[in-house]
Amino acid sequence: MKRLPIPDEVTGDEIDKDVRQELQSLPKGLAEDVARNLVMVARLIDEDPEGAYGYSRVALRLASRVAAVREAAGFAAYANQKYSEALAEFRAARRMTGNAELWPVMADCERGLGRPEKALDMAGAPEVHKLDKAGQVEMRLVAAGARRDMGQLDAAIVTLQSPELASNSVQPWTARLRYAYADALLAADREGEAREWFAKAVEADKDGSTDASDRLAEIDGVDFVDALDEDEDESDGEIRSEKDSDGEPRDTSADDVEDDVEDDVEDEVKDDVDVEDDVEARVDDDIDDDLEDGVEDDLDIEPGDDLEVDQDRDREGDRDHDKD
Repeated sequence: MKRLPIPDEVTGDEIDKDVRQELQSLPKGLAEDVARNLVMVARLIDEDPEGAYGYSRVALRLASRVAAVREAAGFAAYANQKYSEALAEFRAARRMTGNAELWPVMADCERGLGRPEKALDMAGAPEVHKLDKAGQVEMRLVAAGARRDMGQLDAAIVTLQSPELASNSVQPWTARLRYAYADALLAADREGEAREWFAKAVEADKDGSTDASDRLAEIDGVDFVDALDEDEDESDGEIRSEKDSDGEPRDTSADDVEDDVEDDVEDEVKDDVDVEDDVEARVDDDIDDDLEDGVEDDLDIEPGDDLEVDQDRDREGDRDHDKD
């Protein structure tokens, strides 16, 4: 027989005392082995149903005549939507114990097998009266689901209307009952009433067993944003990968962009200053030329005349000196 690995810290003592008592009919070593596998079923059934199913099959091969083992195997199969197998295990467990507590889940297996009429028949059977309050509420939920399977939406809503639904006290079944009622109302296009009951389901759902808060937000048009995704988006906005002139990637941050802008502005200003200097230089040259031309025109001096005048003055000065 192929065994599955079990962590060393799992001793088997973690199981319920009633189950431990059932296992006392087995040899001590075998009872411990079965108990450890049952602990693994309980640990994995919500997070890893397929893994839980594997451990349940091992326990079933070890102790198929123990009602607790058959029940655990049934729930593991049910969690994996193996409804025919689950129903067989539940029936076997019920025959061994004579207990009616599995009646609602057996009826739900009938629904899973596409037989909602059979589930409704079971909802009206004498076994229902043997159930405790939690079992009766569970049976009501299954019956309402069967009505919906048959397209009888209004009948499903009426089926869920009960003293347990109207009660203001919060019980283990309250959140699921209110949620089922709200979901049926929404399916009947009674959105206002559905919103009210989803809100009531949220109030009762302390351990998050339903997604009532999400359904309520959906009606209100609220979109949830993952904080991690938002942080990633902000990071992407701050640092983006670009390529430089050589085609190599480089990282630019907001500070880098600001520096680049400042550099560009400085370059533009410098260029403007250089242009202004060139313009001023050209303007000054033009002005000087114009002034010279204007002065020469005003004095009627041709180019070179000023030099001849100076030479004449020098000769006259020499003659005066010789006379003396």
